[in-house]
Parts: sequence; C-alpha cells; structure tokens
Amino acid sequence: MAIFVLVHGAWAGSFGFRKVRRLLQAAGHEVFTPSLTGLGERVHLASPQVNLSTHVEDVVNLILYEDLHDIVLLGYSYGGSVITGCLDHIAERISHLVYLDAFVPTAGESVLDMINKPQPVIEIGMSSFLPPASRTFDDPDEGIFQNARRVPQPVATFQEPVRLSRPLESFPFSLTYIRASKSDPADIGYTRFADAAIHASQSDAWSCHEIATNHMVLSNKPDELVTLLIQLSEQGATRGE
Repeated sequence: MAIFVLVHGAWAGSFGFRKVRRLLQAAGHEVFTPSLTGLGERVHLASPQVNLSTHVEDVVNLILYEDLHDIVLLGYSYGGSVITGCLDHIAERISHLVYLDAFVPTAGESVLDMINKPQPVIEIGMSSFLPPASRTFDDPDEGIFQNARRVPQPVATFQEPVRLSRPLESFPFSLTYIRASKSDPADIGYTRFADAAIHASQSDAWSCHEIATNHMVLSNKPDELVTLLIQLSEQGATRGE
C-alpha cells in the first residue's frame, strides 16, 4: 500500500481529485487530498492575507499531524509551487515527488514570475483575488460540476516567491514530471509546463511521462493517471534503487 498526498491547482479544491482519490482507494492505497485555505470547501477562509506560505503550511501540517512517512507527494498545476515550498520542512518524509502538468519553480520564483506577468499595481478598488481561468472538460457534465466550484484565489498566492534552500534535484527522493500532452498553448502556464517536461525528459534525475489530454487531466483521464501513479509508487523510493 502506498500513501498519496495530492495537492490541487489554482481556483480548485480537493473535489478536483474525487475521481482519482476513489480509484486509488479502491486499489487499497491511502489518499489525502487537502483543500488549500480559501479554496474548495474552505472558501469561507479566503482573505487577501492568504499567500503561498499559507498553502505550504496547509500541506506540511497535514503531513505532520497525520504523521505520514514514505509518501508520494503530487502537485498539480499551481500545486507544483506548493509542494516545492514544502520540501524544506518535510523532505525526509517523501519517497516520490510528482509534478502533474505543474509549475516547477526554482528558489525565489513566484507564479507570476513563471508566467511572465508583472506584479499588479495597487489601485483604488483593486481586487485582491484573481478569477478562475477558463478550462475545457471532455465531459460537459463534469465541466458543470467543476466550474460551479472554482472560485477566485487570493493574488498573494501567486505573488509570493517559493522558498527552497537547496536545488530540487539534490534531494534523494524520486522525481517525476507528468505532462498533459494535448494542452492548449493559450493556457496559463503552458510554456513553463512544456519546458519542465522537456527538462525532465533530458535529465537522469527525473522520469517523464505524458497523458494525452488537456490540462484538466484529473477529470478527463483519471484511470490512466491512477494506473501511472500506482506504477510510480511501486518504484524504488530513492534514485538509484
């Protein structure tokens, strides 16, 4: 049995993993899908003060309070920044780090840096939240379900840079990048996700895989994703094993 901690993307919540979670649990694995502060069923906690550090603490505290070890930690989309920020706190508890069509920041990079957007100028009446980006789902009913639950996200979560005291590839756990190979080039983060996949495919420190769908891989290809995650969990916990 593997232990999975799955971290969702921007504007979403744990509900985004509901298909994946059920399939992994049915296969006998333990699965945690935290909703980050201000998102999903925790939307009532949203405020301008919620930032990337808040979301990092959400995940770190889950792992510490549940006393989880030897985990597969996955970050999807924006969640890639969150799991990277967790490493200085709980790296020794991770066996496999997985980025699913996600940002892979270096130390000091914010999401706005990675999508080449300037820091917003403070103006009278300026919103402290960014509205959800448009997304496309294979199943229209799934789109209705998801879009009804996608909510604006505090700008500060995209502004704050990631803190990481050492290079990602210097950690002993396994590294995997999974690319949604049919993503729309107009999607936020498309270039950065594509570059991360290229880097992973050319690096001995990473494994790299593709799933033939758009960015909404959790909803469009849950069975294929779960099959891959189970395969990854069965690999050696550290590089070189």
